Amino acid sequence: MNSTTTHQPILRDLGDGLILRRSSPADADALADFCGRIHSDEGFDHPDLRIAAWTRDLLTKPHPTFHPDDFSVVAEAATGRIVSTLNLISQTWTYEGIPFGVGRPELVGTLPEYRNRGLVRLQMDEVHRWSAARGQMVQTITGIPYYYRLFGYEMGFDLDGGRGGFAPSIPALKDGEPEPFFVRPATEADIPFLMDLYQQAAARSEVYAVRPEAMWRYDLIERSPLSVGRGAWEIIEHAANGEPVGALMRPNYASRDTLFVMRYELKTGVSWLEVNPSVLRHLWSICQTPDRETDKVKTAYTFLLGQDHPVYALMGASLPQIRKPYAWYVRVPDLPAFLRHIAPALEARLERSIAVGYSGEIKISFYKTGLRLVFEHGKLITTESWRPSPEDDGHAAFPDLTFLQLLFGYRSLQELRLSFADCWWQTEAVRALLEILFPKKNSSVLGIM
Repeated sequence: MNSTTTHQPILRDLGDGLILRRSSPADADALADFCGRIHSDEGFDHPDLRIAAWTRDLLTKPHPTFHPDDFSVVAEAATGRIVSTLNLISQTWTYEGIPFGVGRPELVGTLPEYRNRGLVRLQMDEVHRWSAARGQMVQTITGIPYYYRLFGYEMGFDLDGGRGGFAPSIPALKDGEPEPFFVRPATEADIPFLMDLYQQAAARSEVYAVRPEAMWRYDLIERSPLSVGRGAWEIIEHAANGEPVGALMRPNYASRDTLFVMRYELKTGVSWLEVNPSVLRHLWSICQTPDRETDKVKTAYTFLLGQDHPVYALMGASLPQIRKPYAWYVRVPDLPAFLRHIAPALEARLERSIAVGYSGEIKISFYKTGLRLVFEHGKLITTESWRPSPEDDGHAAFPDLTFLQLLFGYRSLQELRLSFADCWWQTEAVRALLEILFPKKNSSVLGIM
């Protein structure tokens, strides 16, 4: 896995024969091979070709939010061999409709013989600086349990999770009855329709990722078919007149026996009762198509649509398999600045609540540090860092970074109190205010990759 010589300047000489630099398109093959092997579930000698294709695309195909030098690379100075790497994928997300910049580190990996040397930490510090320079207020990442807590991240909202079914839940057509809805692959001409549906679904989510038209085009057309980032977007049409009524997206991965659906939406005014049976038959037909690698069929399908979705309300017990969600990690390096940024959302919550027009302060302790919020007639006028002391330990407390779980609607105040004995509030009025400002609310985020 020797890296092709690049013209990227060395960011730092790390000693011990290692250098830190940024990537270039000349690294495409070496980084694709490295990431495909490091992130393979089948082991280093059996590279994941989908991850390799994703990596190569990032370096060779114009991506709307990623530049070919957005990988950090630790390499052997003498040989150029890559020993550790990660990247930063820029994007915009929203909190209750308020946009904010996000940096997404991904493809984090190190050769086994170079682990436990702090190479990921120094690269995370580096890309956090890149992210700050781009004005990004938040960093998010998907990844293995616990690890990213080491770099200032906390699990902040659901990742995937859903419900699944089996053959008995597939309704059969009556003899001679035509299929009322068909499903076909999406094309470039469908992008405006997909964007409208995406915005419609976003209204159910506290946090979601903005996907501009250029990103839709990249996902549908420009990504390599093998890339793990290329989902199969499909359009649901009325058989009688070809009118598009909804869309599906199946990710470019599945378990050996289960078909996954990551997005499913019908436009407003269309009955889920009428359309869903055709969609289920479509999915089951895919399940029953033998896999090209294993020659086996799938025996189940799962909607990875988060904890709440219209299809769950419709199908109920017909989706008996529960797949618990994992979580996105989130990092907010300047919490007061982020809260000032989303102040309109917090003020709107107060306006709709029993605390309308609230004036006063809330001091929130994180034990070593803290936060002071001051409201005047329902407006957030001060958001600043504050340090608790033995004389003043604040109005409420959240250990470590657990406040981020409340901020992003991942856990309710009561759930945090049950999980952490050192989470507390002074009075019922403080409890009520915190529950108004930071209610539990689902987010189903399709991050840009």
